[in-house]
Amino acid sequence: MEGIFKEAAADAKLEAVIASDAKHYLKTFGTRIPLCVERGEGVYVFGTDGRRYLDMVGGIAVNVLGHGNARLVAAIAEQAARVIHCSNLYYNPGQTRLAERLTEMSCADRVFFANSGAEANEGAIKLARGYFHKLGAPRAKIVSMKHSFHGRTLATATATGTEKYSAPFRPLPPGFVHVEFNDVAALEAEVDGDTCAVLLELVQGESGVRPATQAFVDAAVAACRRTGALLVVDEVQTGMGRTGRMFAYEHYGIEPDVFTLAKGLGGGVPIGAVLAREEAAKGFAPGDHGSTFGGGPLVCAAALAVLDEIEERGLVAQAAFVGAFLKERLEHVAASTGAIDEIRGTGLMLGIGIAGEKAVAVRDRLFARGVLANSVGTSTIRILPPLILSEAQAGDFCDALEAALTEV
Repeated sequence: MEGIFKEAAADAKLEAVIASDAKHYLKTFGTRIPLCVERGEGVYVFGTDGRRYLDMVGGIAVNVLGHGNARLVAAIAEQAARVIHCSNLYYNPGQTRLAERLTEMSCADRVFFANSGAEANEGAIKLARGYFHKLGAPRAKIVSMKHSFHGRTLATATATGTEKYSAPFRPLPPGFVHVEFNDVAALEAEVDGDTCAVLLELVQGESGVRPATQAFVDAAVAACRRTGALLVVDEVQTGMGRTGRMFAYEHYGIEPDVFTLAKGLGGGVPIGAVLAREEAAKGFAPGDHGSTFGGGPLVCAAALAVLDEIEERGLVAQAAFVGAFLKERLEHVAASTGAIDEIRGTGLMLGIGIAGEKAVAVRDRLFARGVLANSVGTSTIRILPPLILSEAQAGDFCDALEAALTEV
């Protein structure tokens, strides 16, 4: 690994950026991949080292249209020339149209726009507690899952069922409990009359792409209906066609009371959304929640362009088709190398279990071969490529992975 990274760091511009970053940037990230991206085109990015890389990370599920999409670029540029920001003191036609589009294509009736997935989840938590407060019977308890990830604000880090994200920041907000993911009995035992919400990822992304079972999702729905708690689904990573459906909840035949979006919604510009059915939306009254930047003209213009491209180019169906092709090819790689333990996920959200806890080494060999992939822990390669990925490009990734596994 060290040799690979030393070779990449020979780029003088990259070396200058690394040196300045080490001096000035707050140390919130570990060792970064030694790549400085100068531009992107489709499913590829180009570094200051002069090399082209196949992007199988997609900005961590953000760049659903790939890089340099003409419609998205034009929408951002045209809106920026008119007005970038006007605040929520005034009506914003782009915001209204985006809310309308999202409710038309989902089970939601109302939308609130934020700036990130963490903010969207924070808003959903507030909405759930506000709902019971408005009923005159306050509830504070939120049941979320172990090994989940919901964000890095204090509340969302507490909701996240992984202690490393919250332990350094105690005391944490009270009212959050965690149960084992896909453990029906544990969930049913914890959801009670004090519970205001069950907060659930249908596919846990940060723990290595681990889908919920149908039985577990059905149990969550039943527990919420039994106790009156709200079912809140975190679609920050799974939404916007990522799993081969526009929203992952469609795979399970359910309609959550509240769900959240971010990542792919803006195609690269920061936007998050809280989407709620009419009854759950009663949790907010005027003045209960807000955002200076949320749902501004620029990001809404971008998100509308993303929706247009997804719909007109059939990218949800393409994600399902290419994802199935990719999964089949990966099974062949697993058989030929004996180095893959498991392939998890659906659509273009896949986790590849690497034998021998060598995921980081495999990621680094892929990087040396001009492929960007994400290692989650020591045993999973996670891929979240743009939805425009073709069969041929998926095949190129599998060839590179097979070679990397053989080398490692």
